[in-house]
Amino acid sequence: MSPTAYLSATVRAPARLHMGFLDLNGSLGRRFGSLGLAIEELATTVTAHPDDRISAQGPQAERAQAFARQALVSMGIKGGARLQVQQAIPEHAGLGSGTQLALAVGTALSRLYGVEWPLRDMATAMNRGGRSGIGLGLFEHGGFVVDGGRGGQDAPPTVISRLEFPAHWRLVLVFDRTYTGLHGEQEKQAFAALPNFPEASAGRLCRLALMQAMPALAEWDIAGFGVAVSTIQEVVGDHFAPAQGGRFASPRVARALKWFGRNGAAGVGQSSWGPTGFVLAESEMSAHALARSARTEFAADNLEFMVCAGRNRGAEIRTEAHQALAQAK
Repeated sequence: MSPTAYLSATVRAPARLHMGFLDLNGSLGRRFGSLGLAIEELATTVTAHPDDRISAQGPQAERAQAFARQALVSMGIKGGARLQVQQAIPEHAGLGSGTQLALAVGTALSRLYGVEWPLRDMATAMNRGGRSGIGLGLFEHGGFVVDGGRGGQDAPPTVISRLEFPAHWRLVLVFDRTYTGLHGEQEKQAFAALPNFPEASAGRLCRLALMQAMPALAEWDIAGFGVAVSTIQEVVGDHFAPAQGGRFASPRVARALKWFGRNGAAGVGQSSWGPTGFVLAESEMSAHALARSARTEFAADNLEFMVCAGRNRGAEIRTEAHQALAQAK
């Protein structure tokens, strides 16, 4: 086994909301473009220990083991690792579980073995960030980020803007555990089957992002931010409707989001392919009030509601030194 730099390495990677694409037309040479936000309450946490072989325990262990194998081969490491997944972002719910697990595993192993591995190189090697760069940007920096879309380079889209998310704002997440969002081969086929995206719609979305959502966020104007995000969600959701059955993937979540919109939410939307919905609220108090009312209103629909905050920091990384090195220090 190759010598390791540390006795263990732990990475906690936050979940993210994908708040919409900007240009599915790509007529200017760049396609997609994404808006994303890191959130506090959901995360994937992985600890790596040196070992002769590759193994993993905990939620999504099989997937973590596969990422570990990819990472070690990419770094040219002949050793193994024992992974413990302490917590994991729910899979196929639109919260970035795959990318965050891949980056958490890759980062933990690179720290464990003392290898400098740039994040974009890591993502490319582990087949992440094909359409969106927000998962990488949020892993690294947190906050609210915008990526510039997929260009001619065979690399994840570059993050072109990062803004702080106001600490007093809150989100209510809406979960439908009975529904699984599109992913993998199904997702690729869905994108391929979509109709052409109108160039005028792409222009409108880019203008909404640059001239309304981002300035409103910078000025702590939740009404302006919420209207912009909701409008982006409507345009993108309607375009994806043939693939997901409606503006939002889960009919239950769709009903709840419509109700939130009529009852004081600043904005609503679906993260990625869903089914997870999100609701913008101006304060923790108003978010909890909305969530309590929604639990009563939708008691028969088996929906779950979680109040959470935006996260303005990236992933947390902790290492444990070998005993001899610790004593020397």
